[in-house]
Amino acid sequence: MKLTIYRKLLLSYLAMAFLTVLASAYAIFSLQQLNELAYRIINEDFAVVDLSKKLLDTLIAQESAEKRYPILRDPTIEEIFWTRGREFKSGVGELRNGRFPALEPTLGKLFLLHSQYDSLFAQEVALVRGNQSAEAQVVSELSGRKAIDEMAFIIRGIQKRAEQDISERMNEIKVQGARASRLTVVLSLVSMLVGLLIVMLVTYNIARPLRRLEKATAEIAEGKFDYDLRLNRRDEIGSLVHAFGAMARRLKILEERNLDASPLTGLPGNLAIEREIENRLTAKKTFSLCHVDLDNFKPFVDIYGYAWGSEVIKEVARLLLAQMKTAEAPEDFLGHIGGDDFVIISAPLRAERVCREIVAGFDGRIRKFYAAQDRERGFFIGKDRQGNQQKFPLITVTIAIVTDDGARFGNPLDMAEAAAQLKEYAKTLPGSNYVTEKDVHRG
Repeated sequence: MKLTIYRKLLLSYLAMAFLTVLASAYAIFSLQQLNELAYRIINEDFAVVDLSKKLLDTLIAQESAEKRYPILRDPTIEEIFWTRGREFKSGVGELRNGRFPALEPTLGKLFLLHSQYDSLFAQEVALVRGNQSAEAQVVSELSGRKAIDEMAFIIRGIQKRAEQDISERMNEIKVQGARASRLTVVLSLVSMLVGLLIVMLVTYNIARPLRRLEKATAEIAEGKFDYDLRLNRRDEIGSLVHAFGAMARRLKILEERNLDASPLTGLPGNLAIEREIENRLTAKKTFSLCHVDLDNFKPFVDIYGYAWGSEVIKEVARLLLAQMKTAEAPEDFLGHIGGDDFVIISAPLRAERVCREIVAGFDGRIRKFYAAQDRERGFFIGKDRQGNQQKFPLITVTIAIVTDDGARFGNPLDMAEAAAQLKEYAKTLPGSNYVTEKDVHRG
């Protein structure tokens, strides 16, 4: 069996697994016990305390109605008494639903006392209706008060017992939690020590090649992309070394591209463009080379300055990039030859569609770089190559599209020259436009 790093670590951790499982099992068992205690506190003891308070409040409200009725003789007060009585019986019923069997004898007595209290009030009602309010008040003060006191005493006893149970169970949770924590910590420490010992043994086998990789990383950071690791392993580190070498080769290519990239737009430069055209020609797959050039750019720079001209170049680059993203074709290529010249490489149909969109959106985006007066006139006054002042149209874009599948052009230079010649023809056309070789033949 091939002893890879994965298997080494797996075998190492198996030794830790038993102690870890043991500690976890004990912790789970302890948590279950603590959870059971907490459950009883919340669902039993707190429930009893809460219901006891509600019963006591209801009983006080019922007593208040019972005391006022013989004086006020208001039927509404009588109805309040009976409503509170029903609420009281409902609360006692909640406590007698089988969840608290220990309270059953006490609750039975409480229920009986409350029934007697209801009978006393019925007696008071009958006396009041017979115009014997004084006798009704005597019944209320003597028998009614006694019944209320007995019921309140029972309810407070139930509440006090529940509060004692809460205190006892909280103390039990504290004791069991401390004991469980101590044993869990001991088992965890043992597991960690055993794991540390095993990991140290395995790490020695891994650390040395990783230090070599660290050194190689430093060398590559210094630009030495051909650094040889000289590691021959058949495990994951060997695979990592292989991937590291591939990464170094890729970084070397990216470094070359970065050095070749345009400092103004960040787009690939001439070397990358030539390499891309050569690869496409070699692949013998039909593609289009689009040479993008700006018209009247030099007079613009002479008038507005090179800094503003650079902003125009960057705006054109943003426009081209936006259209390339819209095409959603990762294999397409965009490069910056330099100055106001760009290159797009794409499939023929997609290339023509992209160029059409570029031409359609160019004039609107470029007008913001002119002064208001020049923008309104549609031209600006500058000097030609002979130094004579003349009117120049606003900057427009010209795109020449040359298509091949590797059959016509033997190298990138020949294809670029054909695109440049087609561009010169396209520049004779007014405004922004794109031209294909088919357009010339049709003309």
